[in-house]
Amino acid sequence: MAKELSKRQINIPVDDIPRQFYNITADFPDPMPAPKDPESGPSRLANLGKIFTSACLGHEMAQERFIDIPDEVLELFIKSGRPRPLFRAYELEKELGTPAKLYYKSEFYSPTGSHKVNTAIVQAYFAKQEGFTTMTTETGAGQWGTALAYACSLVGLKCKVFWVRAAYNWKPDRLAMMKLLGAEVHASPSPQTDAGREIYLKDPEHPGSLAIAISEGIETALKDEKAVYSLGSVLNHVLLHQTIIGLETKKQLALIGEYPDTIISCLGGGSNFGGLSIPFFGDVLRGEAEKEIKFIAAQSQSAPNLQGEYKYDFGDYAETTPLLKMFSLGHKSKFPPIKGDGLRYHASAPIISYLRNKGMVDTIAYPVNEKEVFEAAAVFVRTEGFLPAPESAYSVKAAIDEALKCKKNREDKTILFNISGHGFLDLAGYKDVLKIA
Repeated sequence: MAKELSKRQINIPVDDIPRQFYNITADFPDPMPAPKDPESGPSRLANLGKIFTSACLGHEMAQERFIDIPDEVLELFIKSGRPRPLFRAYELEKELGTPAKLYYKSEFYSPTGSHKVNTAIVQAYFAKQEGFTTMTTETGAGQWGTALAYACSLVGLKCKVFWVRAAYNWKPDRLAMMKLLGAEVHASPSPQTDAGREIYLKDPEHPGSLAIAISEGIETALKDEKAVYSLGSVLNHVLLHQTIIGLETKKQLALIGEYPDTIISCLGGGSNFGGLSIPFFGDVLRGEAEKEIKFIAAQSQSAPNLQGEYKYDFGDYAETTPLLKMFSLGHKSKFPPIKGDGLRYHASAPIISYLRNKGMVDTIAYPVNEKEVFEAAAVFVRTEGFLPAPESAYSVKAAIDEALKCKKNREDKTILFNISGHGFLDLAGYKDVLKIA
């Protein structure tokens, strides 16, 4: 019995927290396509030093396989609840009648309820060290905006957030949380910026997109020499910081002699999918994986970017970023709103796109109405007791689908998935989709 209890919740001691981030680009068999400027117009690459902290740019271009985590950042990680438990989903396995073993990482155990605090803490620490007073950003579902507001409050910085209007309109409690943490929040597109104003004046109820909100965040930072921009997904340095998730998970699985056959997470820009999976991708690339691993990105048919075209594209609507080689649906595309708004981005992170182009990433996209996704989340809530964020409900759905395949094929596989955030501030979305009175 004691052995089973030790596998129900798997923890590593605080002193065993990983002390380095893992940079997967050091293990790529050939160089990842570099960012570049468009053929005409001003240089976007030249602007990067005005947009990001020098430390983050250093992480973005890093060649080392492992990068030390500053002691001050480790202390803030521990303050925010790291290391986070890994759970065995015994009750869900029983409900499904599957021979598969299901494990989920509890990134919802953070002060703001999502994995986003990991890179937010690092970026805010660097901004403070470099003398900035304000951080600007965008947010889709609201979890990133909340995380950056939290990180800024820890180190004493101001925070300005441009929030995609489709989510802003139905999440008053998350808005209140951002403001409680001291953030200034604007629905995007907004009249606050040149990038947002033109769209806003044509349609004040425009649902917005992450591409538009990114443009607003960048423009705001460029107009204030004491402000710096911060991105919560997509870029190399963000995924680097999020590898703390997978590095912890590898240690936890090693404690119980497990290794995954299948790794699953939802994917919008790619930060939580990458955070969990990249250390295991590294095992594969170095020939050190204990078994063959299937990597699955769970997406919405609203914006199935991994099913787009692998091409150079801008990261934002106003074309202020350099061109990045990504799987993209087009930076000016308009996508139908969904409750899992963090998945509604036009492109996937360059690192994930590179791996997808190498045939290492599978993807599944679920219907825009989200009913079957939220029904899967309801099964998870009733069996495991935790309410996932709408985005994480896609991870749950994909994990259940894979477990049922194992049942059909009588396969005893180990399935690992990430619950990247809780859904306590998203209950209105569940009520709407599932018609809960």
